[in-house]
Amino acid sequence: MTLNQAKLYGGIGAILALVGGAIPRLGSALGIVGIVLILLAVKEIADVIGDETIFRNYLLSFILQISAFLALIVAIVTVFGASIIVRGGTRALEHEMQNFGAIMTIIGGILVGFVIFWVLFSLGSYYLKKSYEPIAEHTGVELFKTVGLLYFIGALTTIILIGLLIIFVARILEIIAYFSLPEELSDRDVSITL
Repeated sequence: MTLNQAKLYGGIGAILALVGGAIPRLGSALGIVGIVLILLAVKEIADVIGDETIFRNYLLSFILQISAFLALIVAIVTVFGASIIVRGGTRALEHEMQNFGAIMTIIGGILVGFVIFWVLFSLGSYYLKKSYEPIAEHTGVELFKTVGLLYFIGALTTIILIGLLIIFVARILEIIAYFSLPEELSDRDVSITL
């Protein structure tokens, strides 16, 4: 039972997901391609192991994390868009920004968006952890457990910003974990799941 494709997809995908944010203009597209490659890698691993919950947990993680970013963007756009419309355009908004109450309303709306983001992102990271733990068990690459745990801790601590550094470290370790996958699994490794 070979993991060659999963190793290649996951390693390249993890690299693209890491560097995607650092490249202007093209970065978002590279990041998305990276995430899709990781999805394919996890699907391949789940198929080889014979445990569909691995892929389902990762897919749920992906959906929750995308929803988290969308919720934050919607909250920010809604707060500023509503302020512009209600206050009568951008000039009125600039004038209102001098008003303490208007500033607090904008900050409050953004904070609500960030809390929704944090909850969804943390839940998504929890399901990523649940996906990576059995991968570590069945492939013998214990680094996947560490990566899952770091993603989860990083998501929980994004509220105090240290989590971004922890997630960065998790992304680097994720690259190493995928490239550390064995070329193939023996029947004994796969039968552990059954």
